[in-house]
Amino acid sequence: MIELKAMEIKQINERGKGSFKAYKDGLEAGKLAYSWSGKDKIIIDHTEVDPEFEGKGIGKQLVMEAVDFARQNNLKIIPLCSFSKSVFDRTKEIGDVLFKSES
Repeated sequence: MIELKAMEIKQINERGKGSFKAYKDGLEAGKLAYSWSGKDKIIIDHTEVDPEFEGKGIGKQLVMEAVDFARQNNLKIIPLCSFSKSVFDRTKEIGDVLFKSES
C-alpha cells in the first residue's frame, strides 16, 4: 500500500491555465488541469491519477487543493471534468467555491 502522507502537491499557474500535480517519491501520481475564466473563476478541465495510485484518494486530494486555492484567492470553480463534478456533488462543504450560473 502506498503511504499518502509523503505526497507532495505542486501548483503550476501559467497564463490562462494551470495545474496541481501530486508526487510520491518523485513520481507523478496524479494531475488536475485547470483554465482561467476571467479573473475570478477557474475551470477544472481534467483530473487524472496514474493507475498505480488509483483508489487512494489522490484525485479528491487534488480537487481539494484547487478548492483551497480558490478560497485563498476569492475564486469560483466550474468543475467541467466529470470526476471533479462528482466530488462537488458528494462534498457539500465545498459548495462555497462552486460557480452557480444566474440563468
